[in-house]
Amino acid sequence: MNVKKFGNKLASLGIILAVLFPFGFLLMLSMGRRWVFPSLLPEVWTPDNWLAIWGMQSGLGASLALSLALSLGIASMATAGSFWVSKQVAYHRHRRRWLAMAYLPYVFAPVILAACLQYFFIRTGLSGKFWGVAIAQLFITFPYGLIFFTSFWTERMLSMEHLIATLGGNTWQAYARVLLPVARGALLTCFFQLFLISWFEYGLTTLIGVGKVQTLTLKVFQYINEANIFFAALASCLLALPPVVLLWLNKRYVFSIGFSGPSRSGKSGSKDQEILK
Repeated sequence: MNVKKFGNKLASLGIILAVLFPFGFLLMLSMGRRWVFPSLLPEVWTPDNWLAIWGMQSGLGASLALSLALSLGIASMATAGSFWVSKQVAYHRHRRRWLAMAYLPYVFAPVILAACLQYFFIRTGLSGKFWGVAIAQLFITFPYGLIFFTSFWTERMLSMEHLIATLGGNTWQAYARVLLPVARGALLTCFFQLFLISWFEYGLTTLIGVGKVQTLTLKVFQYINEANIFFAALASCLLALPPVVLLWLNKRYVFSIGFSGPSRSGKSGSKDQEILK
């Protein structure tokens, strides 16, 4: 029995080390200087690379701020918009037809989709602009949110809306008091996923942004092409930081969110009335 427990602990430790090793290796490289063959480790260890994030030479700070603004904006707009539109699609008589159209952007790779759209962005003057990249990313984030939320609008939710109308509630009260609280977990999950899609997007950003919209993802590939492994590792650490934070938030808040539906007892009417107060 002790041998079995020891084996389980050893296996768990091995898995933890395997998961943490890439992050530790990137962190090591981000603080290294002058790594010459056949040295096993960098010859110089210094935090200067991290201190230079906001320097003019690297431009990592600007890229970080740009990526955060872009991804947070895209995730917010796509989540809110797809949540509302998904309701119209879910209850539409041609529901399957609209859902099939939502899958069309994923038939192509993002680079091919960007190549198909590039002409229109050039004609409208949005090529190489922040807003052009933002609109381009909506082509892949909004349909994802639409598909994600369609399964939320079930017969139970429709019956709940009818109940609210029967009790004298209006559309605003239905969303503010019932629908949004019920969908809070789904909204947060969709927001996190859309943020990550935008955060790691490369193909659309490269072609539509024509290299002028320097997101953090583009910076990583730029440093790799320049064989600047230390700044590439630093940019990779910054790129991995938000997903780790979102993973913690997802575990801390999303999975802890629950919803107790209307009671099946005779007191359900009074509870429903309280929701609308």
